[in-house]
Amino acid sequence: MLDLNQLDFTKGNGLVTIVAQDSSTGAVLMVAHADRVALEHTIATGQMHYHSRTRGLWHKGQTSGNVQRVVSLTADCDGDAVLARVVPAGPACHTNAQSCFGNEALGAHALAMLDATIAKRTSATEMSTSSYTRRLLKDRNLRLKKIGEEAAELVTACADADVVRACEEAADVIYHALVALHAVGGSLVDVENVLTSRRGDAR
Repeated sequence: MLDLNQLDFTKGNGLVTIVAQDSSTGAVLMVAHADRVALEHTIATGQMHYHSRTRGLWHKGQTSGNVQRVVSLTADCDGDAVLARVVPAGPACHTNAQSCFGNEALGAHALAMLDATIAKRTSATEMSTSSYTRRLLKDRNLRLKKIGEEAAELVTACADADVVRACEEAADVIYHALVALHAVGGSLVDVENVLTSRRGDAR
């Protein structure tokens, strides 16, 4: 866990900047500040506490229920900012948006959000749900058939130079591929690791 003695609270008059990031999707949820007391409470409780210039110590979600469970706390190279990877119980913003930076902040993480949703559907707590994803996860032949069908539709859209339909079909291919990956124990992270390992590979 974070060593508070490595942080430089003097630069910010007793405060350091906290960047809260969804641990599942990588989306930036909010930026706030914390003093040593707030971070001590965060470490002790496992839930994010911040320091508000107007109300002092602030337990995120204490009244709304939208708490942020801490996954990790990492100081930056200067020790005056902390990356807090969290599991949010609800919207981060007081406007009830998932991110204080709006939907634009979530767009770049749409794939990760989709992957997290599929992962949730694979959990034991979701076994009784009747969602389309659950249906695919339970039926091997159906999910493999759908990958083939969606891939064929993508090929057709590309052959027709129909960019709108091609994008829609590509999204369908990606969704069905992710479901199939989760069905055999894989995930988007595994695919990203493969791509990372191929950097610099002349293809």
